Amino acid sequence: MSKNATVPPLKQQYFTTVVPALMAARGYKNKHQVPKLTKIVLNSGISSEADKNQIADTQKDLSSIAGQKAVLARSRKAIANFKLKQGQFVGCHVTLRGDRMWHFLMRLLAVALPTIRDFRGVPNKLDGQGNYNIGISDFTIFPEITVESTKRHMGLDITLVTTAETDDEARDLLKQLGMPFRRTEPVPAKTSAA
Repeated sequence: MSKNATVPPLKQQYFTTVVPALMAARGYKNKHQVPKLTKIVLNSGISSEADKNQIADTQKDLSSIAGQKAVLARSRKAIANFKLKQGQFVGCHVTLRGDRMWHFLMRLLAVALPTIRDFRGVPNKLDGQGNYNIGISDFTIFPEITVESTKRHMGLDITLVTTAETDDEARDLLKQLGMPFRRTEPVPAKTSAA
């Protein structure tokens, strides 16, 4: 890292407040036991009927959201029912690590998610191995995308990969980083009417 490069605010928050808070709450003896975010993967599917322009637009849009060039994925085999040929473009993905990952997570939490209409938080469910997936149906929530320039609506899958061994550890980590999980109200017990 160069001398004039600044540390992303969320990364600084992780080291100054999240690590001590998780060590106190979970009883970790060493700061290296505290789970951390290792990478964020963005993924978007491409329709089998998409032409060259749509494929290029998808790659360009995903690259501008991530701040890093997106890679096109090809199909490995032909599937006739899906009108899919071998070697055809089926998706676009990008993997963020280091400072780019922290900058993207900050934009996701502070800018993109709050602009979703009727936003009540993201689901609490993790994948069982300490990783978290968010599905976004409309990618125009990101400020890098102008609605006027988009020709089609694109969905986006965001995967946050952590070193946590359990979902509870990962959920605590993401809560400390500012992930707006939905509040779950306890279901009131029904009283039997006599």
